[in-house]
Amino acid sequence: MRKTVYYQREAADPILENSVILDIVRRYAPEAEAVTHIDESGGEGRVYAVDENIMLKVQRPHQLRSSTSLEKEAFFLKQLEKETDVNVPRVLGYGKDGTVEYLCITRIPGIAAEHTKLIGKKKNNFLHKLGKELRKIHSINQKPFLESGLFPHDEPSELTERLLLRYQSALSKKKDIVRQDKLDSALCEIQELLDNIQNAGEFVSLHINPYIPHVFVDEKTLEYSGIIDFGDSYIGHPIFDMWYWSVPSRKKLLSGYTSEKPVSTAFQTVFDTAVAISEIVNDVK
Repeated sequence: MRKTVYYQREAADPILENSVILDIVRRYAPEAEAVTHIDESGGEGRVYAVDENIMLKVQRPHQLRSSTSLEKEAFFLKQLEKETDVNVPRVLGYGKDGTVEYLCITRIPGIAAEHTKLIGKKKNNFLHKLGKELRKIHSINQKPFLESGLFPHDEPSELTERLLLRYQSALSKKKDIVRQDKLDSALCEIQELLDNIQNAGEFVSLHINPYIPHVFVDEKTLEYSGIIDFGDSYIGHPIFDMWYWSVPSRKKLLSGYTSEKPVSTAFQTVFDTAVAISEIVNDVK
């Protein structure tokens, strides 16, 4: 199992001058006029908005780590553009300018779902559409990803271990409010359910966190408009692209995911097991 390691925590993290940003962007979009916004989310990348439709992502030096890669994101986005109609940023250019690693992309219209209140039918439609998009993402040819050397990957034998670690972490957050015997009992139930997984099924290149910060909607209609940020991708089980959603939302995602083609028995077993375990963890009080 991989651990997050930051390579140069003491590196300087300067905000680029507008002239530097525009010089890079104009290599791919000569008509670019002005830097309009800087996204200071505090993550591994910093994003400079140029005009209304261009984004320049740069790797923040002190946040450099093996799991995040602008080169990997550029590769993933280009493969999606080549093979699918999913709505993701289009790569205008990737490269390095001195010490600056950058990715120049188009802007997805709308706003992040975290800045809206999706409820009822709007939320169901959104999740159904996102599920359909995830299925397209997971269905593209995996050979280029494997051959690129850019994508870490789990082994099938690691699936139950990864699931167990995630649920152990969720239970540990309750240790101050739940008796230890209840936590131990829940952990035994979880292990028994995980033992039902005999076939991990197909592993694919994952977005990793297609949750409300990275999925966009139209600001007026709240309809799904696209997905961003593929820089943490790795090859693993598709269940982890549904992980951050609640159990009811996962089921809505699955309805979209299976709307045009059923999943394998192995996938369904993993999905059902993860749902059952999530319900156990939620019920521990």
